[in-house]
Amino acid sequence: MLKKQVGFIGWRGMVGSVLIQRMTQEQDFNRFNSVFFSTSQKGQIAPEVINGNAILQDAYDMKLLTEMNVLVTCQGSEYSQRVLPQLRKLGWKGFWIDAASYYRMEQESMIVLDPINRKKIDAALNSGIKNYIGSNCTVSLMMLAIQGLINADLINWISVMSYQAVSGAGANAMQELLQQTAILDRDVVATGDILETEKAIRLKSQSEAFPCMNFMTAMAFNVLPFIDTVLPNGQSKEEWKIQAELNKILTRADLIAIDGICVRVPVLRAHSQALTIELKKTVSLREIETLLSSANPWVRFVENTPQETAKYLTPMAVTDTLNISVGRVKRTNLSNRHIQLFTVGDQLLWGAAEPLRRMLNICVMEQ
Repeated sequence: MLKKQVGFIGWRGMVGSVLIQRMTQEQDFNRFNSVFFSTSQKGQIAPEVINGNAILQDAYDMKLLTEMNVLVTCQGSEYSQRVLPQLRKLGWKGFWIDAASYYRMEQESMIVLDPINRKKIDAALNSGIKNYIGSNCTVSLMMLAIQGLINADLINWISVMSYQAVSGAGANAMQELLQQTAILDRDVVATGDILETEKAIRLKSQSEAFPCMNFMTAMAFNVLPFIDTVLPNGQSKEEWKIQAELNKILTRADLIAIDGICVRVPVLRAHSQALTIELKKTVSLREIETLLSSANPWVRFVENTPQETAKYLTPMAVTDTLNISVGRVKRTNLSNRHIQLFTVGDQLLWGAAEPLRRMLNICVMEQ
C-alpha cells in the first residue's frame, strides 16, 4: 500500500515544534511521506525527518497542497481561514488537522480529543467529515483530568478557575516575562526594608517605559484575570470556549453546565486548574480517586498532603511530560456532593500537540 502524503504548516512555532518532537520520539514519520511547507521560507532546507521532502514548499501553493492526503497546520486562524476554503473549492477531499480555533465550532468540523471522544471521531470519519480541530488547551487538560467522573456520568456542574501560563499567549509572551523579570532584577536593588523593595518593583513595573507589549499589564510578579476578548455577558472568550468546546466534544445527550474565570499567571509553561464539582450523588473519596486514576494512563493522582502537592502538583513537575497531575481532592463544606480538586498539565503537549498527533495517526491508518 502506498504511503500517504502528509503536509505540515506552522511547524516552527511552539505547538508545531512540540508536535514534531513528539512525532519524532514515537517514530510517526515512518508511516507516511512528509512535506514541510512555509509561509515565508520557501526553498530553504526542511527538517531532517524520515521520508521528508528536503526542501520547504510554498504554504500557499494550492496545487501542491491539494496533492496531500492530510494537512496538519499550527499556523494560526488567519492561515486556516484563508487557505481551507480555497482547497475545498478546488475539490480537495483530504483531511485537515488544525491547532487553530477558527473552525472548532463549525458543524462540518470535529473537535478531537482521543481518547475522550474516539468513538465520536470514528463516527465522523465514517460519515465523511474531513476537518479535525484540536480543542482549547484548558478544555483538553481538564477533560483528561476528570475523565473518570465524566465516564461515570457523575457531574452536575463544574466551576473552574484556570491559571494559565504565559506560553499560552505565544513565544513572545514568554520572552516578555523573562525580560520584565530581568529588568526588575537589574534595576531594583533589594534593601533591608522589604516593603521599600516591593514598592520599587511595583513602581518600576508600572512605568511607561516598562516593556509590556503582549499583555495589558506587567506579568512579572502579577496575575491578569482576563484572557481573550470580552463577551456581552461579561465572560471572556476563553471562558466561553470551555463550556462550548467541552460539550461539543462529549457524546452525552445532557450537557454539563460549566463556567469559571481564566487567569494568566507568571508561569512559563503548563496550565493549572482548580475545580469545584457538584456530583449527581454522594461518592466516597476513595471511589473518586479510583475513577480519576484509572480513566486513562496519563492521570497521576496526588495525595492531598503538602509534601506530595509540592512534589507533583505544580507546573514544574509536569512540564515536558504527558503527565496530568490531579490532587487536592477533598469534599467541600457545602455538601457531601460537592468536591474540589486541583489539576495541572503541559498545555503544549496534551493541551495542543498530542491530540493532533493522535488524530494524524488515525487519519494515516484510514484506508
